[in-house]
Order: sequence, then C-alpha cells, then structure tokens
Amino acid sequence: MAENAPDTASAAHGLTLDWHEGDMPYSQAFGDHFYCRTDGRLECGHVFLHGNGLPQRWAEGGDFVIGELGFGTGLNLCETWRQWRAARPANGLLHFVSFERFPLAGAAIDRALSHWPEIDPERQTLASLWPDSPPDEGEIALVLDEQTRLTVVCGAALERLADSPFSFDAWYLDGFAPSRNPDMWSVELMQQVFAHTSDGGTFATYAAAGFVRRNLAAAGFEVERRPGFAGKREMLCGRRR
Repeated sequence: MAENAPDTASAAHGLTLDWHEGDMPYSQAFGDHFYCRTDGRLECGHVFLHGNGLPQRWAEGGDFVIGELGFGTGLNLCETWRQWRAARPANGLLHFVSFERFPLAGAAIDRALSHWPEIDPERQTLASLWPDSPPDEGEIALVLDEQTRLTVVCGAALERLADSPFSFDAWYLDGFAPSRNPDMWSVELMQQVFAHTSDGGTFATYAAAGFVRRNLAAAGFEVERRPGFAGKREMLCGRRR
C-alpha cells in the first residue's frame, strides 16, 4: 500500500484513513491527524496526565475514573495505563471510559501504536482484546489487568454521555480540532461533561480556541490557560469546584 493511500480495511466504520509518515493516521472526514505530529505520546503526558495532576492524584488510592472524548487509536489509554502501572497503589482501581463515534478497527490501532516501543506491552494487550469488528453503537468493555478497566462507549458523544451512569474524576478532552469538529466542543456537550464530573474533578485539553474556553466556563468549570505542547502557545485545564 502506498504511504498516503486511503486505508478502508483498517479504518473506522464510515471513517477512511490515510497514513502519513508510515504510521501516522489521518482522518479524511475531519481533515486532521489523530494526535500531535511531534510526538503524540509525550503530548499525552504533557496535556492530559500533567494537566489533570496525574499521576500524583493516584497516590490517594481507591477508584479513579477517567473520561475521554475521542478514543481514536487508544494512545492516551496506553500511555495512561503505562504510567498507572508504575505509580498505582495496591488498593487502586482505574476505570478509563472513552466516548468514540467511529471506533477504529484493531489493525489500525495496532499499526498506529507500534510507533512507540515505550507502550509496546500495553499495545499488545489492547490489540489482543480489541474486537475484530467494533460496534457502531454499544460498548466495548475490557479488563486490561487486575487494576485497570476500559470501556469504550460507541456512538454520538452527547447522547451517550447524557445517559452515562459515571461520575468522572478527570477528563481528557481530545476530539479532532475544534475548527474541524465543532460538535465535539459544543456548549451542550461541555455541559454534560461538567454534569458528569465529580466535585473537585478536573479536565485538560490541547485545545485553546476561544469558543472552547467560553463553553467550558459557561458549563461551570474554572478554566486555566497553560503552555501547550511542542511550541503550541496554550492549552486549557480546569476544575469543578
């Protein structure tokens, strides 16, 4: 297959991928890469883990629930799981819950994540457990290890989150760029994110667009600007008080 040729066999349902630089997935529908081209794994640590005060918050023990908008290739899950395994207390349970409209096929996930040897054990486990044909609607529920659970909620994020029974301790807001996918950053969806955030819960996102910041603040979050990753001027994080 040519490097930039469309890959329909390993794409999401209804979402055709191009592959740039060998293993960098690019969505034709949204005109955007799935993660930062500099280094998506390091971006995850800078934006989502550090932006939510992780792994330090895990030291308290007990259950910790992370919500994510946009599972994509599972990169954020694998890097979070890697750091969780290194820092988790004996009595800790991590539940990673991601909302994804177009779940990727396992071959695409495996191909994209193979770029990072640092998460190779996590990639292999995720790829071995991932269904051959992920559903357009419903849930993918996986036991990753004795202290780690993954649930990918398939379908439109607004409707699926509104029906969710979970209260989240931290959020990874990681949809495609706001300019490409504004529905994933709408005030209605940010209101649902806030409503499903525990007291003292946090969010972090690479996005810094003005309307995203305003929508998060209007939903009720205290919003803070921080330096972004790899020369990006700003990112956003915040807390529910």
